[in-house]
Amino acid sequence: MPIALSTPCVSICTLDATGRTCLGCGRTVEEIGAWSTMSERERRAIMSRLAARRSPEGAR
Repeated sequence: MPIALSTPCVSICTLDATGRTCLGCGRTVEEIGAWSTMSERERRAIMSRLAARRSPEGAR
């Protein structure tokens, strides 16, 4: 049986104008690429920062 990974993916896989951040989930291309090899703790730490990253205040 496959192991389910925690993920913020919302199946809107489109990069921003810089080509660095997903507009759907807010992860960087580096985070997306490394996601399957990260520990659950690492994934949850990133997910906890995503809302702030996508907000206008967090984008500064």
